[in-house]
Amino acid sequence: KNLPSLKTVFEVSAMVSCGCLKDPFHYDSPKSIRFRSVGCVCAKWFIYVVIGIYICYTLITHKRYQEKEEVTSSVRTSVKGVAHAVSRIWDTAEYAIPMQSRDSFFVMTNIIQTENQLQGKCPEAPFAKAICSTDKSCEKGSADVHSNGVQTGRCVQYNATLKTCEIMAWCPVPMEEHPPVPAVLRSSEDFTVLIKNNVHFPKFNYTIQNISPNFNSSCTFNKITSPLCPIFRLGDILQEAKENFSEVAVKGGIIAIEIKWDCNLDSWSYYCSPEYGFRRLDDKTRTQYPGFSFRFARYYKLLNGKEQRTLFRAYGIRFDILVFGTGGKFGTVELFTFIGSTITYFGLAFTAIEIFFFLYNCSCCCKIPFCDNIIRKKYETVLEPKQVMLVSYVDKPHVILIKKPLKTSLQYAEGSIFENHPVKFSDPCSFFTKEPSENHDTENSQLSWLMQSTRSPECPRWCCCGQCNLTQKSHEQLCCRSTDGPCITTTYWFKKLVLSRETLNKALLYEDPFLDVKGDNTRNQLRHAAYKQYVHWRFGSFELEDRAVIPSCCRRVIRSTYPSADGNYTGFKTE
Repeated sequence: KNLPSLKTVFEVSAMVSCGCLKDPFHYDSPKSIRFRSVGCVCAKWFIYVVIGIYICYTLITHKRYQEKEEVTSSVRTSVKGVAHAVSRIWDTAEYAIPMQSRDSFFVMTNIIQTENQLQGKCPEAPFAKAICSTDKSCEKGSADVHSNGVQTGRCVQYNATLKTCEIMAWCPVPMEEHPPVPAVLRSSEDFTVLIKNNVHFPKFNYTIQNISPNFNSSCTFNKITSPLCPIFRLGDILQEAKENFSEVAVKGGIIAIEIKWDCNLDSWSYYCSPEYGFRRLDDKTRTQYPGFSFRFARYYKLLNGKEQRTLFRAYGIRFDILVFGTGGKFGTVELFTFIGSTITYFGLAFTAIEIFFFLYNCSCCCKIPFCDNIIRKKYETVLEPKQVMLVSYVDKPHVILIKKPLKTSLQYAEGSIFENHPVKFSDPCSFFTKEPSENHDTENSQLSWLMQSTRSPECPRWCCCGQCNLTQKSHEQLCCRSTDGPCITTTYWFKKLVLSRETLNKALLYEDPFLDVKGDNTRNQLRHAAYKQYVHWRFGSFELEDRAVIPSCCRRVIRSTYPSADGNYTGFKTE
């Protein structure tokens, strides 16, 4: 069952291969039309200039000729400063608490202490689920998420007016208090932090750090005077982040220290220095759980062996150090890739002009003959022969295209200009032994028309030359003219190009060199050759013979010159 399908696949593959190998050295080039237009040329060069400026700007400013790599970073911090608050000295070991997250450090700015806590039984701090009136309100062994311990099942006096459930916990339990205002360690604004940042670009095997060899340890970062100093005053960091240190110190917050490395590693334009930026990360407008805080405890051993602790609720500022950036170095592949991708931008000029012509072609107002001519030259519509007919009037310069079906006589049917590419006789003189007398030809044409200017009753109303036959078929009701005037059949050129036996013999022998053109049985061939000669003469190409319509007067003369033996004619391409 699979054999027919496999055979089909092989046949299709063979056809494709033969098509590709038929002429492997054949080169196809697109065809274009050329016309003079100041507006189109100005628009094209304007777009070219804009694109050229954009490409140069992008190439130089964004260094699109470089191979890029993301930075790999490591960060170390060292906070310095001493403060005196709550009758004690606070040094780095107490307020600079190590953080679990990478590339972050925390500085405590405010604190709530609960001292001398021992494990035992005591009343719970008052909150909704802890307030009670009898022991039934307290469930033994239960622990709420907001509770400080495990309930014993008793309801005890918390103060003179309030009862709460008794719990087993570190007693006394901490009170839900607001942090002190102003902050306890508000003087930490003057603390400093040294940030050591090492970055590495593996692709280029290049490493650098933000501390230069001639580093001055007494400097302090300033965006204008000392933009590369790695020592930062905490108050200056919050000022650069557009925050007030005293306000943030009360409930804490999260501040980002951004280090951007934009390194140019080319030797002719080397640059690789950090740029520092600061901004706040947490939302200071929220009402629930604002700022940044956590709890920790310090434990002590009493002489009696019991464990005692001091509970701290610490508020402070967490500083997150965010390192990002890229390093770039000249790369030939990247340069040619960029050039190749931007060359296509120049096609935007042609696209813009083509869109203009398309919109013009779709519009029904402000028609310009110049634009109409360009559109006809540029676009060629391929239609089925049964759908259209082509008509050529001797008194009009263009071939007219008329679509089927006809609602009236072909002579009066409305059509559009069909822009063809005429291929006339290359050497008309080769068909004649002598030049025709122009005056004689003109006189004969005018005389013939004047003699027939009186329209006979048998002449159809749609005929303008006075030599057409009456016919009931709409597609045969066609004259050689669109206005009154002499018939084309009376001209010297019609007789020599269409009716001449010598011309038709040459045409027949060109197709069949062994044809006997002297016999009487060639009249049908001569008649159809005359049809083709007329199409070639008036329509410009033999390729249009299946759509071209020959006027009634011309068919009459051709048929009378080369009549059919039985007198029956089926017409020339009428179906």
